[in-house]
Amino acid sequence: VDEKFDHFLREFGIEEATTAHWDSPFDFQQQALFFHPKGLPQPNAPTYGEQMMEQVLPIIEASQGRTFLLFTSHKALRAAAEFLRERDVEFPLLVQGESARSQLLDQFRELGNAVLLGASSFWEGVDVRGDALSCVVIDKFPFASPGDPVLQARIQALSSAGRNAFMELQLPRAVIALRQGAGRLIRDVEDRGVFVICDSRLLKKQYGHTFLNSLPNMARTRDVSEVKAFFAKTV
Repeated sequence: VDEKFDHFLREFGIEEATTAHWDSPFDFQQQALFFHPKGLPQPNAPTYGEQMMEQVLPIIEASQGRTFLLFTSHKALRAAAEFLRERDVEFPLLVQGESARSQLLDQFRELGNAVLLGASSFWEGVDVRGDALSCVVIDKFPFASPGDPVLQARIQALSSAGRNAFMELQLPRAVIALRQGAGRLIRDVEDRGVFVICDSRLLKKQYGHTFLNSLPNMARTRDVSEVKAFFAKTV
């Protein structure tokens, strides 16, 4: 998290340890592009979902499908699926909850131009190599539900000890989950693609830099024309 092992060491109760970091075998500067849209409201705004999809749609079209849309809630997932169907998107839509997870992944690989909408179970443990997947879009930072009783107990324990539960527990967990989502994109030295984080807190909140610093070292842009140019070289 933020290129440090502090969270891992705390979780395992390790006070002192020698740590090391090895570079990825992937050349993220050449293989990947990071895009963060401009002008989106706070993610709790009533219009956030629709505005987000308006910005994501041109990227899906530039990628010619081949996209994972990863959501932090099933409600947002269903709304996005409805948005795309109302727009008569030309690419096959595969929506979590409408078929089994394994079937959706098999279809995604076979079709080669599909758009898959998934929630938590698609953020990790999914391996799609090659041209079938060229874009991963994250709707919001994957903070754990505050209603989780185990999480509530841990937050209370940290707070009672005078510690910052958000910085020590909630933020690191969300960062790790985001890294898992980002890891769906580049699975091979031949893969190329675009990674999109829509959450406007990335630049508007102080903790946003922790997410940024924890991502692979991709080229970054906020210009959708650069995204289209990237895909023009790969499609």
